[in-house]
Amino acid sequence: MIRLGLTSFNEHDKLTGKKRSTLYEYAGYLPLVEMDTAYYGIPKQDSVREWTKSVPENFRFVMKVYSGISCQGEWQQYYQNEEEMVNAFLTSMAPMIESGKLFAFLIQFSGTFACTKENVQYLEKIRHWFKDLPIAIELRNGSWYTAKYIKQTVSFMKNNAFSLVGVDEPQIPTNPVPFFPYVTNERFVLFRFHGRNAAGWMANDKDWRKKRTLYHYNSEEIAELSEAVEKVAREAKEVGVIFNNNSGGDAAENLLEMKAALNLEYDHLNPKQMGLF
Repeated sequence: MIRLGLTSFNEHDKLTGKKRSTLYEYAGYLPLVEMDTAYYGIPKQDSVREWTKSVPENFRFVMKVYSGISCQGEWQQYYQNEEEMVNAFLTSMAPMIESGKLFAFLIQFSGTFACTKENVQYLEKIRHWFKDLPIAIELRNGSWYTAKYIKQTVSFMKNNAFSLVGVDEPQIPTNPVPFFPYVTNERFVLFRFHGRNAAGWMANDKDWRKKRTLYHYNSEEIAELSEAVEKVAREAKEVGVIFNNNSGGDAAENLLEMKAALNLEYDHLNPKQMGLF
């Protein structure tokens, strides 16, 4: 099964026709969403429970893990040690795990997370902490994909049942991460499409968030990405595709283009609100 989804549920008027949609409304159109709420702070368990209740049985979540787990947050001011931090996160996420509506926990590392012995050992700790839960790893440092390390990277991901995220992002000269649609876990594969705006990707001013994913994929690019998704779907049980190119509101439109290209239709979604007449 190929699930198409977007980052967040409340900012896609080209999908729902509303400037601010609820999760319930979003789940009337698509079977997958990526949520980064927990990245900034571990949410209350009751909030997670409400999310799972707002969507149908066939809906799935990609949950970005707390920033401290991906080596980007100052967790030490909140938790005594790494184990306490991870346990707090997993306790929060228990309703989603138990509901069966978790597609994967997304662990997105920064561009400084290079292919080193220490970082490989940290990934091993992650697998230990999360046991057999589905984990998607997004690497933003090109060293993992070099000719010297790519075979070991793939082998390591397979051996630890990680799904290596197929990332489409700008190919900047300083630290390029290639589009690598490869199956490292046959249970599921996750794609994330960030756009190809190199100047915006490297922006470092106060408006960088408005520029980083400011991109609209053209028809040729959508066809190219659709072909890669279709190929991987023949090798994996489930494929999740997240469009994150939404600085200018382009993600939903590009997703609908891919949905048409792949001839996808989704059943058992939430009912859409009907007009009075």
